Amino acid sequence: MSWIPQQPGLQEILQTIHDSTDTSNNQTQRNITHKLNSFTHAPDYIAYLAYILASLPQEEDRIRTIAGYLLKNNARLILRSSPEVISFVKAAILQAFGDPSVMIRNTAGQDIVAFLGILEPRNWPECLQQLVNNLDLPDMDQQEAAFNVLEKACEDYPRKLDVEISGTWPLEYMIPKFLMLSEHPRSKMRAHAIACLSYFVPINCQSLFAHIDTFIACLFKRASDEDPSVRRHVCQALVLLLASRPEKLMPEMANVAEYMLYSTKDKNENVALEACEFWLTFAEDPELAPYLLPLLSKVAPVLLDCMVYGEDDLLWLEGDAEDAAVPDKETDIKPRHYGGKSHGFEREGIEADGSKPRVGAYGEELEDDDDESFDDMDDDEFADEMSTEWNLRKCAAAALDVLAVRFGADLLNVLLESLKIKLWSDDWLQRESGILALGAMAEGCIDAVEPHLPTLIPYLVNMLNDPKPLVRSITCWTLGRYASWCTQSYGDDHRNQFFIPTLEGLLRMVLDNNKRVQEAGCSAFATLEEDAGAELAPFLEPVLRNLVFAFDKYQHKNMLILYDAIGTLADAVGVALQNPAYVEILMPPLIKKWGKLKDDDEDLVPLLECLASVTIAMGPSFLPYASPIFDRCTNLVHNALLQYQAFQQNPDMDEPDKSFLVVALDLLSGLTQGLGIALEPSITNCQPNLLSLLTVCLKHPQAPVRQSAYALVGDMAMNCFPLLRPHMTAVMQELIEQLDPEPKVEFVSACNNAAWSVGEVALRYGRGERLAQRLFLLWLSNVDVDEPEFQRWVNPLISRLVPILLHPKAPRSLHENAAVSIGRIGLMHPAMVAPLLPEFAQAWCQALYEIRDNEEKDSAFRGLCTLVQTNPAGIMKSLLWFCNAIVRWNHPSPELNSMFQQLLNGFKQHDTVGWAAQVATFPPTIQERLAQRYGV
Repeated sequence: MSWIPQQPGLQEILQTIHDSTDTSNNQTQRNITHKLNSFTHAPDYIAYLAYILASLPQEEDRIRTIAGYLLKNNARLILRSSPEVISFVKAAILQAFGDPSVMIRNTAGQDIVAFLGILEPRNWPECLQQLVNNLDLPDMDQQEAAFNVLEKACEDYPRKLDVEISGTWPLEYMIPKFLMLSEHPRSKMRAHAIACLSYFVPINCQSLFAHIDTFIACLFKRASDEDPSVRRHVCQALVLLLASRPEKLMPEMANVAEYMLYSTKDKNENVALEACEFWLTFAEDPELAPYLLPLLSKVAPVLLDCMVYGEDDLLWLEGDAEDAAVPDKETDIKPRHYGGKSHGFEREGIEADGSKPRVGAYGEELEDDDDESFDDMDDDEFADEMSTEWNLRKCAAAALDVLAVRFGADLLNVLLESLKIKLWSDDWLQRESGILALGAMAEGCIDAVEPHLPTLIPYLVNMLNDPKPLVRSITCWTLGRYASWCTQSYGDDHRNQFFIPTLEGLLRMVLDNNKRVQEAGCSAFATLEEDAGAELAPFLEPVLRNLVFAFDKYQHKNMLILYDAIGTLADAVGVALQNPAYVEILMPPLIKKWGKLKDDDEDLVPLLECLASVTIAMGPSFLPYASPIFDRCTNLVHNALLQYQAFQQNPDMDEPDKSFLVVALDLLSGLTQGLGIALEPSITNCQPNLLSLLTVCLKHPQAPVRQSAYALVGDMAMNCFPLLRPHMTAVMQELIEQLDPEPKVEFVSACNNAAWSVGEVALRYGRGERLAQRLFLLWLSNVDVDEPEFQRWVNPLISRLVPILLHPKAPRSLHENAAVSIGRIGLMHPAMVAPLLPEFAQAWCQALYEIRDNEEKDSAFRGLCTLVQTNPAGIMKSLLWFCNAIVRWNHPSPELNSMFQQLLNGFKQHDTVGWAAQVATFPPTIQERLAQRYGV
């Protein structure tokens, strides 16, 4: 039986759609939204929507179109619909696609794309067949409508189209048809044809690659097409081919390069942007570098010219305005996503002989030092001083940045004369583009640029006086890119000539009368803060006074950047901020903002983030402000948990924003680090009790919440363990559960923090602050220095931490935290952990030999030494790695150094000949350091 609508249901849905067109009443709109959501529970709701779209010509097109949009938004409901509903919806959409009204046809086309993607072409072959057949219709509009839908389908889900249906592969006849239509007399059809073909390149579609030579010939034929949209798709296809099948372009690369250079200068910006993407793709592939190097002298100057603002940009930017007093539009403010704090370690950055390649979260090799930095380059990084859209200028700057990393001095040699001409040009647009280029090249060309910096830095500082705000803003960004050179300790002359003028110049820009310059100045100053660190301490008073003055000057958007700059300053100067004079300057405006913001104001999130850094730096000096901030954070946590509980009980509600909860937990961590046991009155008296709330956060479904909750557990263990201890049974139960050898990518940071906090808890359990000397005296006798309460958790913890350490695909940061915690548990309970030493010793040493010397590493290594003393045979298979880890230390504590000495002497005395033979197989560097430091 075919589906038939019931009149009462049809009228109710129709009336609700009619009511939705009245947008004057917000409450009415909320009621309609709720009602529409309730309709989704009806098993045939999408059939009613399809019926309104296709079979009610008496209704206004606007009403039918709204039904069509609702149908698209609820397309996934078809997966749980009855066969009758599915058949009806399919037929109705195809019927609507032939409607006389263009508006209805376009809406039906969007529905086809959505439903064809969800059902997949194999389950709706008649739709695919009709679309392809429509390409042969005499009516040009129907041809184009079908091709428009096909292009969207090819773009959104090319793999779903590359399938066998009833013994045939549709693409085997679609691709030859697309190739033929690339010569259609109508330019829109030619553009659709080339676009459709190009989307099958990245998926290595065999039906396309069977015709690859014809396809490339077709692209060359259309390269000079009169229509810019066709040329744009030709450029896009060549970019995709370069990324997926470069070997097909290499024989013709001279011609392709000439064409792409020509197209990069096309008057149509869309064509030029696609062509510019070609050079970015080319530069990003290290294997293609030998082919790109000979083209550098032609490509780089073209990219440089693409970085000049166009007339349209300047009209849009209104760059000359002194607009500091003009309120921001809310649309100017990008949503912020706060991810919470993650615990990691700094590394020496030296590879050991024979070490494993670094791997990321699931098996990918990492070239850089940080497995968290998956994004090599952020679109915003180059020129957020322009529009937020990706454009030719940004693409050219990004390409120049990658070329600089790839070719360094070769690139600078090619561009040096052109750059000089631009930088010293009388035309401010040329000057501005030269400064942007100088910043874009900073990372890759730093060695080659460095000899010129004594000239360039004063030039840039001088450009901060330029009358054009766009010049001042890009100069701030470029100075930020060279901040690490300006802040290096080359002596007083360097500081006076470069660091102080840059510092003063950027502080002036922080208070500029143009909002774009303020933003660039504040961001660049934050970069300078990070690079300068403690070097900023002597200048704290003028720095703070400038930043505080900005509180009264900034509009909404820049205020968020100001919070970040203050938080970064606190991280950079640390305890120097404890000076009462500095506290008196900084805290009043922060507390004033704090008092004005309501608990649900999104601006509270960056302010809390800022305060988390400030409270750690100020330490005891923050105590007068701590109580109300602690109470409000606890209330934020409590309210956020109640909101989430309500959401879980009513899934029709919107999921609450986790940011408030995450950042409140992080500020509580900051208070804990800064004030420690001084927080006891707040923690003891708060209602509801913080530790009870924390236990709930540890099992929260959202990983960032758990991540910050485990950070708070670790910080409380370090700074006020007696307050945490009564709740440890509940905490430890959740903590053990979180230790997963192979967490999903989104759970890695939560698992990381859990692994770190385990070690902090283990180290402090059952005693006051550990006395290193006491442990050193006890370690030889294998006495557990802990009381028995922690013992019940040792085996469950070790049984999860060791598999994490041994898992080849776990992120490096997780290996490190697991190793530290194993070492610390071993320090406290060597007899329980030592039997497992042969299983994990090599992986343990590999995880930690690169970590910079610090207290965490020290306690972990003392734990390992305790385990080796308890079970000397357990280290024998891994002796090379153990010795390598020992000699990698720069400054071990006296206690740890004595442990190393005694263990190494013990090995040598136990079997002098065998020891000498084994050491002889070690790399020469390790042999030399063992002899020099320990006489073995």
